[in-house]
Amino acid sequence: MEKVLVTGGAGFIGSHLCEYLLNKGYKIVCLDNLITGSKRNIEPFLGNPNFEFIEADVTSGESVNQLINKSVNYIFHLASPASPVDFEKLSEEILTVNSIGVLKLLELTKNTKAKFLMASTSEVYGDPKENPQKETYWGNVNSFGRRSCYDEGKRFAEAACYVYLKKYDVDLRVVRIFNTYGPRMRTDDGRALITFVMEAIKNEPLTVFGDGTQTRSFCYVTDLVEGLFKAMFTDGTKGEVFNIGNLEEYSMNDLAKKIKEMTATPSKIVYKDLTSDDPKQRRPDISKAKNILDWEPKVGVTEGLQKTIEYYQSI
Repeated sequence: MEKVLVTGGAGFIGSHLCEYLLNKGYKIVCLDNLITGSKRNIEPFLGNPNFEFIEADVTSGESVNQLINKSVNYIFHLASPASPVDFEKLSEEILTVNSIGVLKLLELTKNTKAKFLMASTSEVYGDPKENPQKETYWGNVNSFGRRSCYDEGKRFAEAACYVYLKKYDVDLRVVRIFNTYGPRMRTDDGRALITFVMEAIKNEPLTVFGDGTQTRSFCYVTDLVEGLFKAMFTDGTKGEVFNIGNLEEYSMNDLAKKIKEMTATPSKIVYKDLTSDDPKQRRPDISKAKNILDWEPKVGVTEGLQKTIEYYQSI
């Protein structure tokens, strides 16, 4: 049975990926230091003989030495705080896991001859001057600001992948993840969609930052996980970079109104000052993923929001 390492496997996306891979018949080693992940996300898998959880920090040499003896065949590197509220609270940790952590995992990949997938982000495009964003777009990123620990951290991680690809011929690919949502998101995540959902469920005012005209596209988590799987296991993906996300684009005003309507909350929409370096637009060009991976999202925003709202209402 082939073994898969998922770093950040107790997180929102990581736990869904672990579940998907278990259902596909893989043996999973889930590594997470629980800095933003939660054991509750992986609780259903803990009794599964094909699932092993290691509570450790991927940036420590001891953790990586443990993994060398696991003879892993595939490595999905998802470990990294990714929420806007983390950019100030966990800025050093974000920098470290996307630099030292990535380098240690790439070295592990080189030594074990495993296949590696780097979970990058649409944030590498910064505040884009083209819309939608293609993988060939170099971005418009502030290297000296509140978001730079994450934006530039992921850009460093991609550069490290390029070095190991060219210098050591490591079998790797990079996936730039666009806004993703669904069950198991942290309720204090700080991103607009989950914040609106929680405020609506509690009948609190829905908080829009800025004038609400900034846009995002939203991908349901099961679609994203399928994209990650295909990027790793489709032939001919070595050295490729893929955007994975949904094309449905909403302004923050429209998203707040939609969630307000779907939850039937009496909450009002209120406005606060926009945070610095907040991108005005964010939508992927996914033609490459369609052509090479035969992937595109299946869950529309209305359906995905309904599932997400029902999940948080139930807990």
